[in-house]
Amino acid sequence: MTATQPDAAASTGTFDLMDERLLRDPFTGYSRIREQTPITRATIPGIEPPWVVTRHEDVKAVLGDPRFVTNPARVPGSTGVNIAEMVLKARGVSDEHARYLLANILEFDGADHARLRRLVSRAFTVRRVAQLRPRNEEITEDLLDRLPDMAEDGVVDLLRHFAYPLPIIVICELVGIPEQDRPRWRTASAALVDPTGAGLADALADVVDHTRQLIEQRRAEPADDLISGLIRAQDEDGDRLSDTEMIAMILTLLIAGHETTAHLVGNGTVALLTHPDQLALLRDDPELMPGAVHELLRWCGPAQATRMRYATEDVRIGDVLVRRGEAVMPILVAANYDPRVFADPDRLDLTRERDGRGERHVAFAHGLHYCLGAPLARQEGEVAFGALLRRFPDLTLAVPPEELVRELVPGAWRLAALPVRL
Repeated sequence: MTATQPDAAASTGTFDLMDERLLRDPFTGYSRIREQTPITRATIPGIEPPWVVTRHEDVKAVLGDPRFVTNPARVPGSTGVNIAEMVLKARGVSDEHARYLLANILEFDGADHARLRRLVSRAFTVRRVAQLRPRNEEITEDLLDRLPDMAEDGVVDLLRHFAYPLPIIVICELVGIPEQDRPRWRTASAALVDPTGAGLADALADVVDHTRQLIEQRRAEPADDLISGLIRAQDEDGDRLSDTEMIAMILTLLIAGHETTAHLVGNGTVALLTHPDQLALLRDDPELMPGAVHELLRWCGPAQATRMRYATEDVRIGDVLVRRGEAVMPILVAANYDPRVFADPDRLDLTRERDGRGERHVAFAHGLHYCLGAPLARQEGEVAFGALLRRFPDLTLAVPPEELVRELVPGAWRLAALPVRL
């Protein structure tokens, strides 16, 4: 079947996930697909066309259904082919180092996932995250102090000099990465999300070896950090955490906690600066900030889609029967713009009411694989936006919004740079 443009998905039954129009405006493109057909197929080079679900109800259903797993090897009768493993090999990553990415919590489902989540949750508690806020605020103020010195001809790249360094410093302090070693983690994080795969093998080898060294140091001299907490969890009760799983967990938390939060700050800043009415509301009433961060996550969140889910048995989604072993990709941006759940979804509304039972958006996914770092990401967003708007009341974009350059990566919404005038 020939793949077509997004607006033809309903008539052909498939669309091209790499279509440039969709990458440049996923909000409009996926909303059109959602209203034409709630479940369709997408073409992705090198793999069988997966199913794509776009309506809020269906996205939450797939993410919350244990019959869908993230690791295709868990499908009964599976040949054991793992797409992630194939990609890593194609990018020159050795089997020795690939296992630390393949053993991460995102690759596990069911009891194994619950075991790992329970262990890391002991060291990554809401209380521990709340205790980080004063230090988060100090880091934020320090970065903002330096911003004017980073300007060239009155223009500074807010992404490079604020949005990127802030979350890597915060997560490194939480995990226990010494200050002098943090640049190598930023390099590794960038390499892991680079769609070209450039530098991935070397960067991964470097941080894996470094993590091994840190674990040995903390075993000898425990500290008040997540690495020490994981070591303690490893030694308690029967829920053993292997060294491979521990290294994989540290890598996942550091990398996932860096890129997505950086682009939340970048995307959210653009949204506020291009909606002066909403910006004025937030300046006048800082108490709106927690809800504002939720709305920014819904309206311009950095994660547009989740990892593939694989059906472990035949499952019906609406009028479509998804066969055992078939892949399904939930589209978060389509769900977050679903008018069945959000009134006037295209409108940025920082006063948008939540339903009182928690967040309605799915920016952090849903179900078993709900983002473990969501409380920290929300806190970082609140602190970053609050301090940025207070410190620089005349902040403006240095270029027209349509001239901002975005990295055209399927499933992600992120800027290449964010030039502003302070």
